[in-house]
Amino acid sequence: MRTAPAPALLAIAHGSRDPRHAATAESLAARVRRARPGVRVEVAYLDHDGPRVPEKLAALAADGVREAVAVPLLLSTAYHAKHDVPAMLDAGRQLRLRVRTAAALGPHPLLLAALDRRLREAGVWPGDDAYGIVLASAGSTDAAANAALTDLARTWRRTGWGSVVTAFASALSPEVGEAVRDLRRTGLERVAVATYMLAPGFLPDRIARQSAESGADLVTVPVGDTDEVAALAALRYDEALGLAGAKSA
Repeated sequence: MRTAPAPALLAIAHGSRDPRHAATAESLAARVRRARPGVRVEVAYLDHDGPRVPEKLAALAADGVREAVAVPLLLSTAYHAKHDVPAMLDAGRQLRLRVRTAAALGPHPLLLAALDRRLREAGVWPGDDAYGIVLASAGSTDAAANAALTDLARTWRRTGWGSVVTAFASALSPEVGEAVRDLRRTGLERVAVATYMLAPGFLPDRIARQSAESGADLVTVPVGDTDEVAALAALRYDEALGLAGAKSA
């Protein structure tokens, strides 16, 4: 007796004019395919890159796919997760395609594990109390999303860092350089900036520039192309399907 194929996993990335963004999303999708070899994994974008979400939904339906799980590759439940993703997924209602929507990636402990990985790659052992960490994100107009980032920083601080504070690459305060200088004034020996973004692009480049200008000891690269984030995307897929005992790959 033939069993029905597993629902497809549609990874939805923000999109960017910077080609490094799409390259990271595709590399992350390849990691998820290795984690879930029986699952068809595709990438679609909210803006700038293609294919856009409605195009990819139509392509899946044309291929005979009847069920999919949309996994937003977003690090917070802010405007894009609450409005843009649902609006674009409405296109699936016109097709013979059932689409479930998974939770956004963040916040989640696996993202802290990815940040720790990036710091190890930069030569810093996680939990080194000589280091103050600036957790640098894009920032959001959604107060709940910013509060969740603050909670994540508190959780990370408890693993042993000298301090963990948040900063933003957008118009919110504090900006990255200000946060670096504030940590210096507390007497910490070293300051590292952890880039809490999925892929390279305009805002991560701004974080790197502000980090260098303010004298940070190091700045990490974005977390998207890591096994931890791939495991989290697979976990969100499992959770959306209500799989018993869903856990990271």
